[in-house]
Amino acid sequence: MTTPRTDRTTRTTRAHSFNAAAAQYAANRPSYPPALFDAIEELTGRPLAGARVVDVGAGTGIATARLRERGADVIAVEPGDGMAAEFRRTLPDVPVVRGNGNALPLADHRADLLTYAQAWHWTDPARAVPEAVRVLRPGGALALWWNTDALDVPWIAEEAERTARHFGVNLAAERRNTNARAADPAGLLHFTRREIRWSRRVPIETHLANLASHSVLLVHGEERTAAFLTEQREHLTAAFPDGTVEETYDVVLLLATTPPTPTA
Repeated sequence: MTTPRTDRTTRTTRAHSFNAAAAQYAANRPSYPPALFDAIEELTGRPLAGARVVDVGAGTGIATARLRERGADVIAVEPGDGMAAEFRRTLPDVPVVRGNGNALPLADHRADLLTYAQAWHWTDPARAVPEAVRVLRPGGALALWWNTDALDVPWIAEEAERTARHFGVNLAAERRNTNARAADPAGLLHFTRREIRWSRRVPIETHLANLASHSVLLVHGEERTAAFLTEQREHLTAAFPDGTVEETYDVVLLLATTPPTPTA
């Protein structure tokens, strides 16, 4: 039987697991489609070009790089040593400060847009939502997004089921938990939700390395992970005899704007 304390310990361990695998994460994780950033601009009513953006939980800078390509003036916030080091190697001219969403190391009303790519679920919303409101200018926006596996694609659903059986973690349930109620249980902000489907074609080994960079695999040890990846390689080789996997994702975007004038 797990307890809240055990759950918190496991969650913390998973959150910190990326630091030892930062280079693998940077090399193999998927990026994000242009349509995601089009949706952010539509929902905020302003272009990303020239916007003051804070990318929180920036990791190795996958989302940060896309935001910069759209012309945003970006500052990154990242708590992990390994991830921050990889970020600096990849994006040496982008400021990165150490911190997390529960206590942002930034002045009040600093940002036009606060972004969390694959990172909000590591925060405590009771602390992170007020922090976001504090750092955003009046009328600014908080954007949270996740690449979630398209579970209506048969081979992806089967892979998720095998992952659940092997590691005892229902990743499908975790990925479904990307909704406004989970993001902001107190209901302090009003989120609009968008889903954007996209895909990428990668070699089987890249797909396996992508899987291996996920926290649920990182915390279970090399032997157990290697056995799972060997099994996965066999299934993928049978399903994709040409050696190329088409990964299909649904990007879930939650975006909320703050009131146009500060609240007392």
